[in-house]
Amino acid sequence: MQRGALVASLLDLHIHDHAHEPDPGGEHGHSHHRHLSDITALIEGSRLSSYVKQTSLKVFQKLAEAEAAVHGSTIEEVHFHEVGAVDSILDIVGATVGLEYFAIEGFFASALPMSSGQVMTQHGLLPLPAPATTQLMRMANAPLVPSRATVELVTPTGAAILAALAEFRQPALTLQRVGTGAGRRQLEWPNVLRVLIGSQEEGMEPHLEIETNIDDMNPQLYGPVMARLFEAGALDVYLTPIYMKKNRPATKLSIIARRQDELALCDILLRQTSTLGMRVHPVWRHEAQREMRSVNTRFGEVLLKLKILSGQVLQATPEFDVCVHLAEAAGVPVALVLQEAAAASLDLLT
Repeated sequence: MQRGALVASLLDLHIHDHAHEPDPGGEHGHSHHRHLSDITALIEGSRLSSYVKQTSLKVFQKLAEAEAAVHGSTIEEVHFHEVGAVDSILDIVGATVGLEYFAIEGFFASALPMSSGQVMTQHGLLPLPAPATTQLMRMANAPLVPSRATVELVTPTGAAILAALAEFRQPALTLQRVGTGAGRRQLEWPNVLRVLIGSQEEGMEPHLEIETNIDDMNPQLYGPVMARLFEAGALDVYLTPIYMKKNRPATKLSIIARRQDELALCDILLRQTSTLGMRVHPVWRHEAQREMRSVNTRFGEVLLKLKILSGQVLQATPEFDVCVHLAEAAGVPVALVLQEAAAASLDLLT
């Protein structure tokens, strides 16, 4: 099918669950009303895989939360009007079947177009984006970009899929496949949705580096702050002595973190240090696999951290705090416990 200058695919399903044809490109022309319990029964009673059932219901749960918030109701009382029709159920279930079929491990989305205008629904004329769509965008902290379109570009169903399953960022990938789907509505530009499938190099993980320079804080406070950052999910925290303006001795506090922990960690820095702000940079870590294993020594059980690459154990490092505890209990030097743990770990190395 042609959309502008692009060739795209359109999956046309012929079903008989609705009394009216869907409006082109939208999902607001149906007359079916269903509760979440009805949809749950439909999906649970199907022959779909466990993954598809659980993932589809996760999307509907998110949609129910948005509808309840918009209409001042509860999740149990929410009536799914347009999205309760079988074709919209197929949209959500079909998306999760695709994720399972292609063995997708992570789902990422670009910024969503913010259109304007109005749309006719079972609740009457509503502004665009539809209230449920806007609520789902907010729940997902979705980034928005202005659009000159005066028609619906993001439906509640699409927003629910993204809010429940996607991260709004672009990871580094080696591109493997590209799919282009056609929307029914003809627009000034090609009305298509593109899906890119790629892979990441084994052991390469995208993270963030958060850093701030501090020259006016009691050094005794760095210890508690560091402990709090680790509790909140920081992968690494380190301090670097620096000089700032007027040759003031200062400290650069740096954090390596997962993207989902960024806001929580920045909040800790703002609340528990004297900094007024911090810098955030994307970073990549090439990582070996890690595994914890225990070995027995004459002083007790010691926990080891294994370093594994391509299935091979390259290194086994005793957990120092455990060795300290055992050494104190036995009244021996810590070095002796470390030596015995290292000797006991030799059989694990490959």
